[in-house]
Amino acid sequence: MKTLPHAVEALLESALVAEFTVLDPEGRPIVHPMLPLYIGDGRIYMTSSVLFSRKLLHLKRNPRAALSITDPLAAPVDRFGQVTIQGDAIVIDEDPHAGWLGLLPAWARKEPTIPAMVKRRWMLPLFWERAVIVMTPRRVFHWPPTSPEEPIIYDLD
Repeated sequence: MKTLPHAVEALLESALVAEFTVLDPEGRPIVHPMLPLYIGDGRIYMTSSVLFSRKLLHLKRNPRAALSITDPLAAPVDRFGQVTIQGDAIVIDEDPHAGWLGLLPAWARKEPTIPAMVKRRWMLPLFWERAVIVMTPRRVFHWPPTSPEEPIIYDLD
């Protein structure tokens, strides 16, 4: 797997929200706000409550997905650019009670209150039954802050 460009990694590591797009059964795009988690292995991770989650059903039917970071307030980096990442995503939901806990350190770097909330997860048990979404990037469109009108395109296959 090819690594992502450093500027794109910086956006992923700092972004508090991204637009995650999946396709419904008719092939129409549906966009969800998601917290992207990046741990440096070239893949993007997200978690989703398993309760009534249509995005998980859509991904199981069609793994094609995209993730965009377009809001400078959502990704506080010194020189903000924008990125859209296209790829394939899988859903890991065999252990919704604890299968996502390996992502807790990356999640806590963005939301420092999360570990304390996890300790009290018995208060909202259904929220904490989570699936992991793993997105493998195939193509990256990066609009750097120096030339926002023309993206740099990276094919990662």
